[in-house]
Amino acid sequence: MPSTLHTEPVATVLDGLLEAEREGDERAFAETGVTDPKSAWAELDASQMAETFKDASMSVSKEGGELLYLLTRATGARTVVEYGTSFGVSTLYLASAVRDNGGGQVIGTELQADKVAKATEAIAAAGLSDIATVRVGDARETLRDLPESVDLLLMDGWPNLNRAVLQVVEPRLRRGALVLVDDMDMEFGFDIHREMREYLADPASGYLSLPLPVAHGILAGVRLG
Repeated sequence: MPSTLHTEPVATVLDGLLEAEREGDERAFAETGVTDPKSAWAELDASQMAETFKDASMSVSKEGGELLYLLTRATGARTVVEYGTSFGVSTLYLASAVRDNGGGQVIGTELQADKVAKATEAIAAAGLSDIATVRVGDARETLRDLPESVDLLLMDGWPNLNRAVLQVVEPRLRRGALVLVDDMDMEFGFDIHREMREYLADPASGYLSLPLPVAHGILAGVRLG
């Protein structure tokens, strides 16, 4: 039986989103006028960064998305939380896997309202509105209301907020839940992932973690207790 990921309409919607990113992201980044990422992080807060890069997809790669699908299927995840939805590419990979696991929910969140609207359109076009929804706003607030047990957390939003977002979601992570952090090897002008990497690597935090050499790097952690 073919996976939802490789059947219509999901495959066509995903291909369209990935192609739009290939064609448009370089221009979108250039039009921001940002030439020094480190200075941008120092001068702008998350909301300002979201508005500055509102036309840039910055989505998970196709290879990374397929890994998301595989890990979601392998763990049988039914409740998935996503920090940083953008235009919905990663959401479609996750929602396809949850559907193929027998159903459940993907709860996404995105700071930039225009992106939420476009992601919601993509989810509907892919026929996955019964699985995935996207909340608009700061994840430190939008993710406070979650189901009692979360099976998988994808962190693909502004990385300087990763640790704070994890603190919000962490009480809901079941034992054995996966935490996946995207873009670990991406150049931000400084080691923006240091705090998150060290936290997931510290046994006292209650995780085991391993960096995966996929696309711009994905850090995978499993919740031990």
